[in-house]
Amino acid sequence: MADQAVDPDGPARAASSGRFYGRQRELKALRADIERAGLDTIAGRKSPRARVLLIAGRPGSGRTALAEELVRRLAGDYPDGLLRTRLTEPGGRRVPVAQAARGLLDSLGIVSPPGAGEDELTEMVREALAVRRTLLLLDDAADAEQVDPLLPDNPDCLAVAVAEGPLTGIPDVRPCTLGGMDAKTAMVLLAAFAGSVRITVDPQAAESIAEECGGQPAALALVGGWLAGRNMTSVADVVRRLRGLPDDGELPQSARPLARAFRLVYESLPVSAAGMLRLLAIAPAGIADAHTASALAGCSLSTAQSTLDDFVALALLRRVGDRYEVPGCLAPLLRALMEEHDRPAEVQLARARMLERTVRQLHSCRAVAEPPGSAARRQLAGLPRSLRFADASAAAEWLHTRQPALLAAARLAVEDGELDTLARRLVAALVRALAAHRGTDAAAPDLYGLHQLVLGVAERRGLHREQAAALLNLADLDARTGRGRDALVRYRAALDAGQAANDPYATGRAMESLGGAHQDLEDWQRAADWYGRALSQRQARGESADEARLYGRLAAVHTYAGRYGEALRSWRAAVAGYRRLGDLPAQARALSEAARVQEYAGRPEESLRTCHEAVDWARRAGDVRLQAALQLRLADTLDRLGDPAAARLHRTTAERLLSDEAGHELRQETSGGPEGSEELDLRNP
Repeated sequence: MADQAVDPDGPARAASSGRFYGRQRELKALRADIERAGLDTIAGRKSPRARVLLIAGRPGSGRTALAEELVRRLAGDYPDGLLRTRLTEPGGRRVPVAQAARGLLDSLGIVSPPGAGEDELTEMVREALAVRRTLLLLDDAADAEQVDPLLPDNPDCLAVAVAEGPLTGIPDVRPCTLGGMDAKTAMVLLAAFAGSVRITVDPQAAESIAEECGGQPAALALVGGWLAGRNMTSVADVVRRLRGLPDDGELPQSARPLARAFRLVYESLPVSAAGMLRLLAIAPAGIADAHTASALAGCSLSTAQSTLDDFVALALLRRVGDRYEVPGCLAPLLRALMEEHDRPAEVQLARARMLERTVRQLHSCRAVAEPPGSAARRQLAGLPRSLRFADASAAAEWLHTRQPALLAAARLAVEDGELDTLARRLVAALVRALAAHRGTDAAAPDLYGLHQLVLGVAERRGLHREQAAALLNLADLDARTGRGRDALVRYRAALDAGQAANDPYATGRAMESLGGAHQDLEDWQRAADWYGRALSQRQARGESADEARLYGRLAAVHTYAGRYGEALRSWRAAVAGYRRLGDLPAQARALSEAARVQEYAGRPEESLRTCHEAVDWARRAGDVRLQAALQLRLADTLDRLGDPAAARLHRTTAERLLSDEAGHELRQETSGGPEGSEELDLRNP
């Protein structure tokens, strides 16, 4: 199939067979290099780290293909599998080491702490690989600073790095430097695209094409794809066309063959297709689909899909599942053409269309996960059919496969600085979609980065309310991962931003969160102070439910600090608040906590009376589990008062309540069958 033909950033694989072409000498040398004694071995020491094999060459030289073929052949020697990460995006952006490390941890199924720094994440990677025999493929590394922190401290692992030049600074690395393919292999690769008959008929011209392409697989794939669509064009004609194309004097000599081959293909495209191809230079992370291309070019979805497939046949794009990737070796050429032919205003409009389409897709992705009949599901019915998902699982799969591009789109939109409104909408939609499908805990590492993007926009635009919200979200994640001091700094900043925005919700939330952060740090005095400030604000605004809840938080802090009198006063205030609200379960729980404090204070008789009162309110509320818990607390108190018989009675009552509750739940679960048949089956298996 043509859509699997050749990876123009390296893989010399024919579409029809998936066969790897040439590079046998290089493969043999790399295999031998694994067995070669390193400097440590020669010195009589065991190597402390994984061996690094470096495949060096220009983009388009087949370096990634060679690395993939090598790790495929070595896979059987490494039972813990292959990990891969790309260290440079197609647009040329260096992937931060922390981002690469997080991706490797995800591949290992290890949850990385949200907001963790580079040192912590790379240490986690090295610890995980210290007990594994793993292959590590580090593709398109810019320099040694990207590779070194990810290397396992385990000689049983092997790292295969792909880079343009040497990795100076990493010891004991001998590069395998790639040049052009030999003429025979180049002609075989060309024949895989253009057809063996045409190459056999005019082998001299085919050899001339290989020479004009510098033996580079990417250039050969472009020329072969172009020939495949032109049955009436001879191989000799292609040679004349290539020789007639001017060289770009600003490019290095080794880069000119690929540039000429690309120009041959590009200049043959229809005007509309050429415009779409140029705009794919701004596809986030070099990843596109029919929706992305349609929005960028302003054309129909069907036209975008067929054009993308044509690009794949021409080796201008690489297809991965239902997505298309811009080859890294072609991305700079596309960007140069876009800057030459498209006005900045047109590019900005295309980017805005793409972001708007992405926002609508994310809204649809989130809505399909909502319950039937919800407002979001009703809005979903109003979207075009092409933007809707068949079901929640299809939406979750789309979100998973598109996540790298979606995160890159959010980052690029924020960095652009001219589409801040769209950027904020995109980030908000992505946060909601991730939370809906993955849950806030699982998505926390990605959410942390998204909240940082929102904070950047808010600070740039002076949007104090959004700034406060982003700071609160970031501080919450800091607090949950044990970075209490960082959380305190952000909560204080959120308080300042909330006050600047005159936002009572943000200021109240920040004050309460400051109390919680100090409580986690066991600074009871400051915790009580901030809870007291938050309580005063809630009282001034007449927010009774929050007032009662804050009385409870304040009471808990007083209890931890051993101030039992103040704790009891706060719990009584909480009980009174819940009574006014008619919240019987909360009232019962507050009474039970008051009973606990009375027991701590050495007043067991009072604790017993309060606990009986709490049981009564729990019974009125119909909360069986709370009744059972309170009965057990009564039993413990009676044991301490020296009445074991009464304690046994309450424990028996608690067991009966829990047993009745379990039976009731079982009957509810099994009552759906005809005439109770499922219930009978469960009782008499």
